[in-house]
Amino acid sequence: MKRYLVVVVFNSLVLIGCAYMEKNTVISNPSLPRGQHAQAFEKTITKTLTCKYLLFLPESYGQKDHRWPMILFLHGAGERGDDLELVKKHGPPKIVEQRKDFPFIVVSPQCPGASWWTDEIEVLINLLDDIVARYEVDTTRIYLTGLSMGGYGTWALAWMYPQRFAAIAPICGGYPFMAERLQNVPVWAFHGAKDNLVPVKESEEMVQAIKAAGGDAKLTVYPDAGHDSWTATYNNQELYDWLLQHRKSDKTK
Repeated sequence: MKRYLVVVVFNSLVLIGCAYMEKNTVISNPSLPRGQHAQAFEKTITKTLTCKYLLFLPESYGQKDHRWPMILFLHGAGERGDDLELVKKHGPPKIVEQRKDFPFIVVSPQCPGASWWTDEIEVLINLLDDIVARYEVDTTRIYLTGLSMGGYGTWALAWMYPQRFAAIAPICGGYPFMAERLQNVPVWAFHGAKDNLVPVKESEEMVQAIKAAGGDAKLTVYPDAGHDSWTATYNNQELYDWLLQHRKSDKTK
């Protein structure tokens, strides 16, 4: 029986060292005469970014010269906080607890309790950079997916950094004004027709806008599903087969 190695990081990951410096290129002169004067302000600030996350590494990881496709998974609002066990409730981090043949590195960060993924874009992209630097990730096959709040986060992160992802699979949500920047990123969106929290119209408009911009996007609507359109989605092997069909093209690099 094959076994997979599951690595769970419980401590916060410090992505950038902490420091604070200020440099003024032109120092304000309090004794200037009245009137308008040319001045300049410059401040250099170094941040500390922290994030708890679950990391799944396949069993044969590190045993041969091989780079792995990677899934970055963004959970929903109910899994926010500082208990990583909550992140295992849905999606890929739940699947890798049970499935022994999952062929991806899976990174599942946890959003702080008082925040939203759309406020954590800087943390997410720096986490991605850190994972790529430290693990055997195939950078042409990095995939992004998320549900509910994480669906919005998926759209937002892909909009900010479309060149980083080979394909995305957002579940529930969308921002139609983002469509043009996603025209070179393959999209498979999912939604429940009876969703009373996030109207299916949001996914429909997003996919239609991407298509109108010349992009490759499709939408699966579950006619009898409410807000939980993620269980059927993440239990469908076709999703993972579809992801693996995509690599970053020259257009998305």
